[in-house]
Amino acid sequence: MALLDGYTRFRFTRGEYGHARVLTATITGPNPVNGVDEAMHHELARVFTALQQDPDSDIIVLTGAGRAFCAGGDFDWFEEQIAHPERFRDIGWDAKRIVSTLLDIEKPVICRMNGAAAGLGATIALLCDIIVADENAVIGDPHVKVGLVAGDGGAVIWPQLIGYARAKELLMTGDLVPAPQAAAMGLINHAVPTDALDAKVAEIVAKIMGNPRWAVRWSKVVANQPLRVLAQQLMDASIPYETLSNLAADRAEAVRAFKERRPPRLTGE
Repeated sequence: MALLDGYTRFRFTRGEYGHARVLTATITGPNPVNGVDEAMHHELARVFTALQQDPDSDIIVLTGAGRAFCAGGDFDWFEEQIAHPERFRDIGWDAKRIVSTLLDIEKPVICRMNGAAAGLGATIALLCDIIVADENAVIGDPHVKVGLVAGDGGAVIWPQLIGYARAKELLMTGDLVPAPQAAAMGLINHAVPTDALDAKVAEIVAKIMGNPRWAVRWSKVVANQPLRVLAQQLMDASIPYETLSNLAADRAEAVRAFKERRPPRLTGE
């Protein structure tokens, strides 16, 4: 497992869901909702390449530790980005790699969405091949609520899954969608009771493992090709826009208001 050594924001387990060649990658963030900090962001930019190169797995199951899948950016990190804008600029390369490597990995990636997926956490979930969610989970991209453009992949994947009208409404309001509603609109594949989550993942694993490996992998590669092209086109614009939004006065106020549990006093600047 040398390829997977040294990670501090992931835990790796082999042989779950009834098959030895299933590798489970569990997000283990620095807080109870697996919020993304600088260390996790950097690891996300390289973990999917390592998972692809791992010789002992054919299916990846991506999940979160505890009560959340991944609830987006960590607010302490947000404050650092506001105080030191150059740090936000410097994460642009990693942001593009997170999306591109998740779309490039040939192995099937099943998202076991055990709880809330928000912001970058939602993008990661939606870029997986199959999303199986706890029916009590929610998913959404509330970048706007913390004063940011949804530049790290949300503006790429949401319209492709549910159409531009619904996607733009959700991206501009920042609303969270309950998992059953998300499944009904085609945003995710399945929303199941908590005690049925692992069984549903195991069912899908068994079906995929029953098919020839290379037919499965290369079918995914072909299906993802338009998404890879689109992501490359859009993210060269979306990341700079998100970087600019980090400089706005309302960005700082939105983060302060959230931490102080009060409505933001927005000025339009």
